[in-house]
Amino acid sequence: MESRKPSGFLASLKGELIRTLSPSPFTSHHNNLLLNVSDDRHSRQHSAHRYGAGVVETLAPLMEGPDPDYDEPRGGGGYGGLGRWVKGQILRLPSGNGGSAAAAAAACKRADLRVMLSVLGAPLAPVHASSLDPPPLLSIKDTPIEKSSAQYILQQYMAASGAQTVQNTVKNAYAMGKVKMTMSEFETAAKVTKNRKSAQMGRFVLWQMNPDMWYVELAVGGSKVHAGCNGKLVWWHTPWLGAHIVKGPVRPLRRTLQGLDPITTGSLFSEAKCVGEKKHHGEDCFILKLSTDPHNLKARSHGPVEIIRHLLFGYFSQKTGLLVYMEDSHLTRIQDNSGNAAYWETTINSYLHDYRPVEGIMIAHSGHSVVTVFRFGETAMSHTKTRMEESWVIEEVAFNVPGLSEDCFIPPADLRSGSVIESLGLLHDERSKGNGSNQTKVTALEGSRGGSIDNMMWRMEV
Repeated sequence: MESRKPSGFLASLKGELIRTLSPSPFTSHHNNLLLNVSDDRHSRQHSAHRYGAGVVETLAPLMEGPDPDYDEPRGGGGYGGLGRWVKGQILRLPSGNGGSAAAAAAACKRADLRVMLSVLGAPLAPVHASSLDPPPLLSIKDTPIEKSSAQYILQQYMAASGAQTVQNTVKNAYAMGKVKMTMSEFETAAKVTKNRKSAQMGRFVLWQMNPDMWYVELAVGGSKVHAGCNGKLVWWHTPWLGAHIVKGPVRPLRRTLQGLDPITTGSLFSEAKCVGEKKHHGEDCFILKLSTDPHNLKARSHGPVEIIRHLLFGYFSQKTGLLVYMEDSHLTRIQDNSGNAAYWETTINSYLHDYRPVEGIMIAHSGHSVVTVFRFGETAMSHTKTRMEESWVIEEVAFNVPGLSEDCFIPPADLRSGSVIESLGLLHDERSKGNGSNQTKVTALEGSRGGSIDNMMWRMEV
C-alpha cells in the first residue's frame, strides 16, 4: 500500500517532540497545537508532551469561562446553559428593538454551540474495546451462523484496512482535522423550527496510545471541550461545567471509530452479529449489530436513571470490505420524584468517505454525522426532537509518534467524581405548558444542596 510521509505541521511536531519532551508532566513548554491559548487549570497536566511548538494556523482566543453576557443564574437556582437553551427554542419571541434582537440572536447562537459541543464533542462507543485485543478468529464449529458470518466479515475488514498487518507495530497515533457543526432543526408537538444559519467551524486534535489511552480536544466557534482516558477512567471537560468523570466502564472515543482506528474498530465489533445485507447509497453492505450487555448498562445507570439499551450498527462494504456507515442508538429512561417518566433516544448516523492509505493503514479522510435527540413521555403531544449535524475533514494522520508517553494522558487535577449523575432531566417552564413540554436530553449535576430540578446544572450526555 502507498505510504505517505508526514509533512508541514506534523514534521515540525515530530522534531519538537524528539528535542524537547521529557517524562515530567509538568514541562514548561505548553504551546497549544490546536488552540494557541492558555488554560491554567488544564495545563498543569497536559503540557508540551502533546502539543509541540509548530503552529501553522491559529484560531481566535477561546472563552474558558462562561460568556460575559450569558452567565449562569446566581445563587444556584434556575436553569443552567442547556435548560436555558431549551426554553429559548420554545419561547423565542420577535422583537421590535434591533439591538435587543441582535443580542438575543447572538445568545441563541452561543447556546446552540454549547449543545452541539456537548452532544458531538466526545461521545463514546457502547462497550469497551482495546487495540491490544487479539483479532477476531473465524470459528464455524458450534458457532451460530450470524456470529461466524460476523467473524468472517471482520477478517475481511481487518485485511482491507491494513489493521491485520500493523496491529502489533502501532503503539500510538495522532490525527488532526477540521469540523463544521450545524444546529439544523428543533421540533415540538406544536411547531418545527429550522435553523440553517447556525453553522460553526472549528478544529480538533486526537491522540491515542496503547493500552486504552486517548485524548481529544475540539475547538469550535470560540469554545473548547476536551476529554480523555488514561486507561482506567474517562473524563470530560467543558468550560461551563469543568471536569467530570464519566460513569461506567472505560470505552473508546466514538470519533476514533469513524475511520481513524481500524484496529480498535475490529476489536469493538468482535462480539457483534451479522443481521443481514442492505444497499447503502448504492453500495451493497453487510450489517453487523453490537448490543450492550445488561451489566454494562447497569454500570452506567444511576438512581432514577436507567440506560435501557445502547446499540451500534456497522455497515461494511461488500466491494471494499471497509466500514462505510455507522448507526448508534441510545435509549434512556428517567423517573422524577412524582413518578412521571420520560424517555430519551439519541441516534447518531455517521457516513465515512475518502479512504486513503497512511503508513499502510486505510483512513477515512472525511465524513458526516447526523444526530437526532428525541424525547417522549406519557402523553402523545409531549415530545421534542432536536437535529444537529457535523461534517469533518482529516488533514494529518501519523502513527508511532516519538516521545509520546503515559504522562500525556494524566487527567485534570480538579476532577469531580461524586457529584455526577448520568441522567436525563425534566426541564419544566410554567410559561410554556400550553405549548407542550420543553425538555431535552441532559445530564443532571446536583447542586450543592438538595436534588431538585431548580438546583441543578445541565449538560448533554450521549
